[in-house]
Amino acid sequence: MEQNATYLKILDLWDLTLTIGAIALFVAAVLVILYHRVRYSSFKEYKDKYDYLSKNDIRMQWTTVILFAIAIGFWINTTFRETIEIHYVWFLVRFFITFCISTLIIYVSYLLYKYSYPASLDKKLKVLRYKPRTSSAGNEMKLLSEEEEDVHLDEGMQAEEDVFSVDYDVWIDEETSEVKIEKYAGRLEANVCNSCGFYTMKLKSEEIVEPATHDHEGELVQHWQCSYCGVKRHKSMKIAKLAKGQEFTLPEKLTFKGEKTVSNVKVDLYLSDGTVQEFEFQNTEETSKFLTQYQNELDAENALYKG
Repeated sequence: MEQNATYLKILDLWDLTLTIGAIALFVAAVLVILYHRVRYSSFKEYKDKYDYLSKNDIRMQWTTVILFAIAIGFWINTTFRETIEIHYVWFLVRFFITFCISTLIIYVSYLLYKYSYPASLDKKLKVLRYKPRTSSAGNEMKLLSEEEEDVHLDEGMQAEEDVFSVDYDVWIDEETSEVKIEKYAGRLEANVCNSCGFYTMKLKSEEIVEPATHDHEGELVQHWQCSYCGVKRHKSMKIAKLAKGQEFTLPEKLTFKGEKTVSNVKVDLYLSDGTVQEFEFQNTEETSKFLTQYQNELDAENALYKG
């Protein structure tokens, strides 16, 4: 009887603790999502909204899901009290089932936020990016095309766009000639050049000085060059046995019929890990340049695996 009484007291403490914990986690989840919404609404400029969503939306929603999942687990661990009082084995069974349910919720949510939600977020970001801007005079501004915007970009900015590391949108008020230049992440990555400060430092080639084997590490020398100021950098690094990387094959020749009728080109790259990368361009010339640059980067990466 004493053991049973002790067990019941433990259950009372357990239920109280988890009830309080579930309420606290639920409130925390609500506060996180409310903060996220209020923070997003506090930005007046579309560009600021874009930057905030792109950096924080998935992280904040993912945090909310985890808090809700744990709160649900805590709550379920306070249910079926009459059955749990019969024997402590049922307590362990309930705990295991609850753990599985919470884990399942978190895992399914993880898959959704990794593979499905980014496409939805991308649509939201595109709406924010291309919503008409308003000038300080209150006039609706025009978004310039890739060809028209170059006159408003300095040589460094154009060099960043040429290597697809940065993408600039140029908005102009045709009545007052006011110009707004907005900076966005490009489709390909590039490092910042220590000499000129632009994101134009690209990997040109890689040389395996000593191939890696099963017994020892190898040595790789990377040759970098800035596409704007031309400065060169060399970096030596150790390499170990590497797994086969992602590969895709570009068509030998990219052609489109009726070039003048093409207003938008969409490219989907299907990678070996099952993911899809989507890119959009205003014309076929820009598309060809991007695919050539993409292929050059893959060639440099694949050099790692040929030693």
